[in-house]
Amino acid sequence: MRLQGCINYLLTVAQHEVFQDFSEGLAPFNITPGQYGVLRYLWQDGPCTPKEIAQTLRLENSTISGVLDRMEKKGLIERIIDKKDRRSIRVVATEQGMSMRDDVLKVIDELNQKVLAGFTPEQLENFLSCLRQIGMVDQPGSDPAQGA
Repeated sequence: MRLQGCINYLLTVAQHEVFQDFSEGLAPFNITPGQYGVLRYLWQDGPCTPKEIAQTLRLENSTISGVLDRMEKKGLIERIIDKKDRRSIRVVATEQGMSMRDDVLKVIDELNQKVLAGFTPEQLENFLSCLRQIGMVDQPGSDPAQGA
């Protein structure tokens, strides 16, 4: 098999290109694509544990710890002790982290449109379905408990 036919190569090259675009687009906000993932999770689901973030973003606990450290230094998140269980730490977006929400989401939408601009609606649906299948990611809005 030629290199250009290997799925790992193709996904790696495609991910690199998308990562570069997203890094440039998020640079004015002083956040990385990984930090955007954390913020997006917090904007959507609210305070949570570092473990929940790591599981959702499919990162190692040690990796998410470093990401959270950098975000805390930037004033984007806080780690607070859970009042119900003092052994548990909750991650919350700060006012600064929350204030950039609408602007960042607008840029993310624009970046997604840019990256996917060459696809017909049918190609896009198939492409996203294939990526979800490979990554074992549920369809947005589906309820995995119901098998949807």
